Amino acid sequence: MFKMSSFKPALLAGALAGLLTQGGMAHGQEDLAHALKGIVKHVDHDAKKITIKTEDGTEQTIKYTDHTAIRAGKAVARVPADTWLGTKEGSNVVVRYTEKAGEKTAVAIKDAAKDAEKAGK
Repeated sequence: MFKMSSFKPALLAGALAGLLTQGGMAHGQEDLAHALKGIVKHVDHDAKKITIKTEDGTEQTIKYTDHTAIRAGKAVARVPADTWLGTKEGSNVVVRYTEKAGEKTAVAIKDAAKDAEKAGK
């Protein structure tokens, strides 16, 4: 005979697994990292935002935080993003960022001038 008590835990476990999977996918889709290459046009230190002019001529503004990694070559620089960006207006950079609710936040910023130098050799 079919027992209802053994059916409930299995149903609950299946429903919970389905919710976790859907939640994980939605969370993962929001946290996808994108990359943007261009020239630093402006750094707004008060708002912690940088404006990048891309190769196609568009300008994009991206927020940075105290946790934004700075990459100088292959190493991660041990300098706050705000300090490092203060010397980078006019420089080529690659910005890796996430986008959530239409706001772009930099995860890592890399000096792309070093990549250009390697390509020229």
